[in-house]
Amino acid sequence: MLILGIDPGLHITGYGLVSLTARGGGQPLLQEAGVLRMKPKGDLATRLRELHQQLTELIEEMSPDRMAVEQLYAHYKHPRTAILMGHARGVILLAAAAAEIPVTNMPSTLVKRTITGNGHASKIQVQRSIANLCHLDTPPEPPDVADAIAIAWSLATRIRTTP
Repeated sequence: MLILGIDPGLHITGYGLVSLTARGGGQPLLQEAGVLRMKPKGDLATRLRELHQQLTELIEEMSPDRMAVEQLYAHYKHPRTAILMGHARGVILLAAAAAEIPVTNMPSTLVKRTITGNGHASKIQVQRSIANLCHLDTPPEPPDVADAIAIAWSLATRIRTTP
């Protein structure tokens, strides 16, 4: 099973592809990771179109069986961020639905707890834990990549441990 994890963003969207096979002892294995970059100066509609085009191409290339996307949360100090991320998540969910890929929304605290043991871990803690779990020489950069891998890894772990 291939799981594509997505860390939504309007400038940078991280992705991580994790496989879950019986051959690897049921352990998740990192297959590929990277970022989709949108033009930072474009208007919102243009960046959303770029995100949709790039993600659609990525889905076609990777052929994931499932997608995991960070669940949207709103912080009272930054309501505009939640609204803007809602636009990006909508495009991501649309691309998954168009490709008929089931999507699981993953709360960030659950992802962090699965990866680091602490639901309120820092970005650097997530990066270091992902480097350790995936046997990488250095933590993934930018942090959006580590977050996307963590999202996919967390769903893979949930699937693996669910009877």
